[in-house]
Amino acid sequence: MFNPIVTELKVLTAKSATNFGFDVTGFKMFTHSNPLSIQVNIRHKNPDKKVTIDDCSILSEDIDEAIQNSSIIDQPFTLEISSEGVSEILTEEKDFQIFKGFPIEVTYQDLKKIEQQTNGLLLKRTDNDLQVNQKGKTLRIPVEDVIQVRLSTPSG
Repeated sequence: MFNPIVTELKVLTAKSATNFGFDVTGFKMFTHSNPLSIQVNIRHKNPDKKVTIDDCSILSEDIDEAIQNSSIIDQPFTLEISSEGVSEILTEEKDFQIFKGFPIEVTYQDLKKIEQQTNGLLLKRTDNDLQVNQKGKTLRIPVEDVIQVRLSTPSG
């Protein structure tokens, strides 16, 4: 019974999000909640822009009104609009500043161009290298050899 409802709600929320310059990155409906709960994750179509609280509030009002004016749901519901959250992959300079001291997993290529992985605490990224604290010693990986830096758990 709920599959058609979920599909209709996804279409409705995607249309509203698109009208405001967003993409829907996640949609969940919790039918066991009382009242029914709908959670929608969004991101800006422009990758340089971050989702703000005001964005969520404006879109929440629009989607709530669209649902109320439709005949999709005939029972009380709560609606939560939020950003898709922080990516675990560090790419931007500000990411490396914000997560200084956090545990990371680095994928890189060694001198023989073989892909390797290592773990440690993020110290910093400079123009020349990525510096990782490994049990009190600093590992320096040339920036051009770094394939990916990902937040990890302290155990790796």
